[in-house]
Amino acid sequence: MYTLSSKQPVPVYPFERDMVTGSSSFTIARSEGGLPYEDNLLIPHRKAYYLLVFVKHNRGRHWVDMTPYERKDNTLYFSAPDQILVKEAPTPFWGTQLTFTTEFLALQQHAALRELPLVQNPHNGHELLLTVADGAFVEDILAKLETEYRHPGEWQHRMLTAHLTVLLTYLSRLYTEQFTGAEPSADQRLLKTYQAKIEECFRELHEVSAYASQLHLSAGHLSEVVKAQSGKPAIKHIHERLVLEAKRLLFYTPQSLKEIAFDLGFSDASYFNRFFKRETGLTPAEYRTAIRKMYQ
Repeated sequence: MYTLSSKQPVPVYPFERDMVTGSSSFTIARSEGGLPYEDNLLIPHRKAYYLLVFVKHNRGRHWVDMTPYERKDNTLYFSAPDQILVKEAPTPFWGTQLTFTTEFLALQQHAALRELPLVQNPHNGHELLLTVADGAFVEDILAKLETEYRHPGEWQHRMLTAHLTVLLTYLSRLYTEQFTGAEPSADQRLLKTYQAKIEECFRELHEVSAYASQLHLSAGHLSEVVKAQSGKPAIKHIHERLVLEAKRLLFYTPQSLKEIAFDLGFSDASYFNRFFKRETGLTPAEYRTAIRKMYQ
């Protein structure tokens, strides 16, 4: 398994403006057997944007956080900003890659897209298996998106939005079929909002009361709803997010335990050590040794 070779945080690759179309928030690119990936994607990194890849044909393995995926034909892979990604080797690729930023989703006309299951990803999935019919439908919509993308004009943005809405809605229906779930209630939406706030602030805020204040709720009410909806205490969600990020950094980087502790908002490295062992049963050093040995 690849790790970073220098004592630096996991690099974040920003969205790059398309030099042909000038787009700074949305791109689409098709490959017919090429090697579209840069060498720097073969090291652990984060992307500052959403990535959807329709694989018509490809082989190899890539990782999203600590989960490996053996690539399959006629399959869609997707990830959100800030997740740690890495490919193990460049391989010939037939398919289409689509990217867009959080700023793109923040536009008023895209408000509905932000709420779709594929974008929200409540089950933390990163692979959608497609039937032959599904693959044909997805490929057709991607072709329409690419055609509009390559021909700027007065109606381009509306057409892109229309095709993207169809694509993400269709994929979201498949998502709910493959990752079972029903329409969320008000309390379930509060749980999701709480988890989103944790994602935004987990490095700075480690207490439930701090999140309750941001959500304009009492800590007691927030704790009650979160426990009822998730089966876990509200503080456990914060701790699990801290542990996930700690595992990412322990797995993918050579940062010292003290550096990781400070990065996660712990003022005392020894407290971070005790916290991690209490949550996982291993010290950070033991986890790093065990996980790297497992994937060598």
